[in-house]
Amino acid sequence: MLAWRFVLMACCLCLAPATAGAAEPPPPRSDAPSPVPTSLATALDAAGARQCLWVVVADPASISAQLIRLERGAEGWQPVLPPFPAVIGRRGLAPLGEKREGDGRTPTGIFPLGTAFGYASAPPAGIRWPYRAMTADDIWVDDPGAPDYITLTTRSRTSAASFEEMRRSDDLYKLGLVVAYNTDPVVKGHGSAIFIHLWGAERAGTAGCIALAEADLLRLLAWLDPTARTQVAILPSADRR
Repeated sequence: MLAWRFVLMACCLCLAPATAGAAEPPPPRSDAPSPVPTSLATALDAAGARQCLWVVVADPASISAQLIRLERGAEGWQPVLPPFPAVIGRRGLAPLGEKREGDGRTPTGIFPLGTAFGYASAPPAGIRWPYRAMTADDIWVDDPGAPDYITLTTRSRTSAASFEEMRRSDDLYKLGLVVAYNTDPVVKGHGSAIFIHLWGAERAGTAGCIALAEADLLRLLAWLDPTARTQVAILPSADRR
């Protein structure tokens, strides 16, 4: 665990403190490839990954980001074009280890990618990634005092004081992916329910998740390989080592 944390700290050495920022729209799409930092490549290789969703945050106080798909090939880690414009937490990016429940920030770090989810009874055509259909009864517990904290369950099976409804009226969760943040081990109060989901019409910051346009999320899902041990790397772009 100490060695893994050291690798993450190397990835995040140049991270500036995250403070509240204006809800500006994400940058325009750019097809220019981004070099993969050596520290990130080392961490991904240590995890046995062959795919990565690299969320690059230019300004930790901003909501704007890019999601770059990475693949491990014979010549190392390479970006898959194009990158996707994204938004993160309404209060920007939390420094490594400083994410807290309800703070409106997106956690820094490298995490496994969890299951896909959505409102449809089956995933979109061509999607191979594991998928779960959400009903109005499905919730994600975000109450640090609850015994089932950071658990996907149903209303009838929990006594939690707070939870995230997985079938929302605004359809932001019509399609999404779980980021396995704060799951192994679970640390009470350090944040929960971090997803990659659809962004709203205003492209506003999220409660801490990563959000994409629907067309880009569909393209991302179609690319995912369930055998690739895919990781999600959420890092400030200042670190290019």
